[in-house]
Amino acid sequence: MDHQVELLAPAGEPLSFYGAINAGADAVYLAGDQYGARAYAQNFSREELLSCLRYAHLLGKKIYLTVNTLMKEQELEELPAFLRPLTEEGLDGVIVQDLGAITLIRETFPSLPLHASTQMSVTGISGAKLLKNLGVVRIVPARELSLSEITRLKQESGMEIECFIHGAMCYCYSGQCLFSSVLGGRSGNRGKCAQPCRLPYHVLKDGKPGKECYPLSLKDMCTIEILPQILDAGVDSLKIEGRMKKPEYAAGVTAYYRKAIDSILEGKTNYLEKQDLKELNQIYLRSEKGTGYYFERNGRDMVTLSSPAYQASNEELLQKVHDAFLTGKKRLSIQMKACFALGKPASIEAWPLGNPDAKVMICGEIVEPASKTPIDEANVRKQLSKLGETPFQFETASKDLTLVLDQNAFYSLKGINELRRQALQALEEVILHG
Repeated sequence: MDHQVELLAPAGEPLSFYGAINAGADAVYLAGDQYGARAYAQNFSREELLSCLRYAHLLGKKIYLTVNTLMKEQELEELPAFLRPLTEEGLDGVIVQDLGAITLIRETFPSLPLHASTQMSVTGISGAKLLKNLGVVRIVPARELSLSEITRLKQESGMEIECFIHGAMCYCYSGQCLFSSVLGGRSGNRGKCAQPCRLPYHVLKDGKPGKECYPLSLKDMCTIEILPQILDAGVDSLKIEGRMKKPEYAAGVTAYYRKAIDSILEGKTNYLEKQDLKELNQIYLRSEKGTGYYFERNGRDMVTLSSPAYQASNEELLQKVHDAFLTGKKRLSIQMKACFALGKPASIEAWPLGNPDAKVMICGEIVEPASKTPIDEANVRKQLSKLGETPFQFETASKDLTLVLDQNAFYSLKGINELRRQALQALEEVILHG
C-alpha cells in the first residue's frame, strides 16, 4: 500500500451524516431535495447542506453531492441556481449521471470536481478518456467490473477510482433499469425505484410456472474480507451503499470498515476479528451476502433465490452503535491562551491542537485594576471553557487552556465571554477559508 484511501459513507439524513463522521468516514455522499437518485430518502435542505459542509470542512472531511438522475430540460436550467450556494461554501465534488449536466456544471462551475456516477456504466479506458476530456476527475465504474478490470482502468486512465464495497446490489447493469418505470411509472433513473427485483416471481419451465422464488434479487455486497486486494488495486475511494438505510447502518458499517482499513494500512496481517465480521453481518444485510463482481461473473450464486428479505437485526448491537456514534457531534480539539495583564488589552489566542499555523488572536478592552473584587483564575477558566454548541473542544482543559492573569486584575465576565465567542468565530473562519 503506497497510497491513501478514502472511506466514503452514505447519508440520507443529517443524523446519518453526523454518525458517519463520528464513526470515521473521510467523506460523505448525500443529496439535496432535488436531483438525487434516492428520492424517498429524507435528504437535506439547502440550510442543512450548508451546515454539514461547514462542519465537515472544520474536521478536514469532504462532502460529495449526488446529482445523479437523468434530467429534464427545465431541471438542467435550474441546476446552476441549486448548486451555486454549495459551491460557494466549498462543495468537494458532485456525482453526475447526465452528460448534459456534466457539460453545464463544467461551464458554470469550472473549479467544482466532477465525479462520474456508476450509472454512467464506465467499463473501460475509452469511456474514461471521454469523461476525462469533459473535465471529470473521478470515476465510479460500472459495478459489474472485476477487480482486474478496475486495476487496469486505474492504471491506464490515471483518474481517481471510487468503488462500492458494501451494501445492496442492483440486478440491472449499473442501475440502468426501466423495470420499475414499466411496472409502475416510477423510474429508478429519476430516483424513484420501486425495487421490483425484490418481488417474487414464477420462472417458466417447459411452459409451466415453477415454484415461487426471487430470481432478480442479488445478494448484498460485503467485501471486508477482500479489502487488501481492493486496496492493492489502487482504488482511491471505498464507497458504502445505503442512503435509504437507517443512521445506525451508516455509522455501524463505517466503523467496522474504518477499523479494518486502518489495520491494513498499519501492516497487520490479521486485520479482521471474527467478532467484527459477525457484528457487521448483523447490520441490515440481506439473508445472503457476496463480494459482488470483483471475483465472480454472474450466475446463480449471486442471487438470493429463496428470500430477498433482510435478516433480523441485532437490536442490542444497533443500540451499541447508536450510543457510540449517534448521540452527539465530533468536535475539533483546540488549544487556547488567554492573557489578562494590567494596563494592556485582554487577549485570547486559539488554534487547532497541533496546528499553531492556524492561530488567531482577538484583543479586547484594557485590563483595569480591581476596585473591589478581582477576577480569579477558577472563574476565568470556567467562562473560557464554555464551548457550548461550537464545533470545538478541549481534550484536557487544564493542559490545553493556558491562562496569564495578573493579581488584582479586573475584567467583566460579559467581556470574557465576548472575547471567547469572537476568538472561536475567528478560528472557524480561518480553518474554513484561510
